[in-house]
Amino acid sequence: MTENKDLTDLTLIQARDGLRSKAFTARELTQSYLSAIDAADALNCFITKTPDKALDMADGADDRLAKGEARPLDGLPIGVKDLFCTRDVLTTAGSHILDGFTPRYESTVTEHLWRDGAVLLGKLNMDEFAMGSSNENSFYGPVVNPWRRAGDDAKLVPGGSSGGSAAAVAAHLVAGATGTDTGGSIRQPAAFTGVIGMKPTYGRCSRWGIAAFASSLDQAGPLARSVKDAALLLTSMAGHDAKDSTSINAPVPDFESAMTGDMKGLRVGIPKEYRVDNMPEEIDGFWRRGMEWCRAAGAEIVDISLPHTRYALPAYYIVAPAEASSNLARYDGVRYGLRVRDETDDITQMYERTRAEGFGDEVKRRVLMGTYVLSAGYYDAYYLKAQKVRTLIARDFDAAFGKVDLILTPTAPGPAFAIGDKADDLLAMYLNDVFTVPANLAGLPGLSFPAGLNAQGLPLGLQLIGKALDEETLFRAGGVLEEAAGFDAAPTRWWRDV
Repeated sequence: MTENKDLTDLTLIQARDGLRSKAFTARELTQSYLSAIDAADALNCFITKTPDKALDMADGADDRLAKGEARPLDGLPIGVKDLFCTRDVLTTAGSHILDGFTPRYESTVTEHLWRDGAVLLGKLNMDEFAMGSSNENSFYGPVVNPWRRAGDDAKLVPGGSSGGSAAAVAAHLVAGATGTDTGGSIRQPAAFTGVIGMKPTYGRCSRWGIAAFASSLDQAGPLARSVKDAALLLTSMAGHDAKDSTSINAPVPDFESAMTGDMKGLRVGIPKEYRVDNMPEEIDGFWRRGMEWCRAAGAEIVDISLPHTRYALPAYYIVAPAEASSNLARYDGVRYGLRVRDETDDITQMYERTRAEGFGDEVKRRVLMGTYVLSAGYYDAYYLKAQKVRTLIARDFDAAFGKVDLILTPTAPGPAFAIGDKADDLLAMYLNDVFTVPANLAGLPGLSFPAGLNAQGLPLGLQLIGKALDEETLFRAGGVLEEAAGFDAAPTRWWRDV
C-alpha cells in the first residue's frame, strides 16, 4: 500500500491504475484527499465539503473494484464547481440568493461522472453565477491562489470564474474538477494556477442542471493536472442529452486514446491579432517557444489572420450580460433560495428586496447592463450589432481552419495578480479574457496548458483552439506540448502552516 501522504500527488490516470492494481483502496485515496482539504481552509476553495458522501461513494467503488467490475472513473475523488446542481447537496452558484438551495435532481454532467464511479469531495467556490475573472465575486469570499510570487506573501487571485476548481486541482485537494467556461472561465484560471483547463465545443457537454449565466456561451469542461487526465474526465462528462436543446447529438470518442504522442502533419495557426499592445515579453517569449515545440514535434507553423478578433471582447460584454439579465430573472424569492420581505411588502417589494440583498455588485452590474442593451431603442444599436459581430468572428475562424488544424495563442495577457489589485478597474479586469472570449463566441473547443514560470515564479499558460467537435486533435497536440514544456513546478504548501 502506498503511504497516504503520497496519494494526492498521483494524477487521475496514476490513481486509476493504482486502484485497479490494488496498490491502495478508494477509501484510502479519498481519505487522503479529505485530510488535505481539512488542512487547506486558508485557500477557501470549498463552499460545501461532503466527506461522508465521499467515503460512501468510495466504498461503493471498492466493492466494484473487488468484483472486477471497475467503471471508467471508479474511486477517483473530484470536486464540482458549485454551479452544477447536485442532488441533496447545497448548490449556491457562489451567491447569497441561493441560500439553502438543495436540488432534488442531478445535473447531467455530474450524473455522468457518478455513473462512471467518480467520488464527490465537495462543491467548489466560484465567482457568483460565473461572473468574474478573479474569483473575488463570491458571496463566500475570494479563493486564494496556492501560488505565491517569489519573495512575496501577497495573496493572489486564482482567476475566474472556476477559480475554486483550478486552485483545488493545483493544491492537490482534488484529483480533478469540473468547471464552466463562458468567456474563458476554465482556461484563464488554469493558466493562473498552472493546471490543464479544457473547454469543449459548445454543446459537447449538456448544460442541463447547470445554473445559467449566458446560455449561448456556457459550456462545462474539466480541470486537471495532466492533459490525459482532462481527456479521461471529458470522456465521461460529454454526451448528448435530450433535456438540453443545444446538446450536440454526436458520438463521444475515447479522448484518452486520441493522444498518439506526435503532431506530425498538423498545421498550427498563429493569429497576428493576438499580439496585443503591452503584452509582457515573458508571455510573448513562451508563445514563440510554443511554436518551436510544435515544429520540433513535426507540425507546420502558419501565419493566419482573425481580423474581427479585436471586437470580440466588446461583443461578448454585450451578449453575455443580455443573456444573464434574462436567465437571472428567475431568482425572485418565490420558488427557491433567499426570500427577503417585510410584513407590509407586496410581491413587487419582495422581489426588489430579495434581488437587492441576494445579488452581489458584479451580478447587479451585468444584469443592469444586459437589461439596457435589450431595451427598446438600444436592442438594434447594441445587442443585434454584437450578434452580427459574433457571426463575423465565427466566419474568421472558419476561414482560418480551412488552412490550419489548430491555433496556438497565449491563454491570458498576464500572470495571477494580487487580490484587490484590479477590483476598481473593470476594464483591466475584463481584459483578462481577451484571448479566451473569441473561442466562446464561435463555439470552438480550447485547451490551456502551463508553459512555464515567469520571473516571479508564477505559471503562464498557452492555449490551443481547435475545430468544432475536434477535441481529439486538441488532446493529441496538448499532450505533446505538455511534454515539451516539461512543467513540473508546484506551489509550496504554505497554507498548511496558516
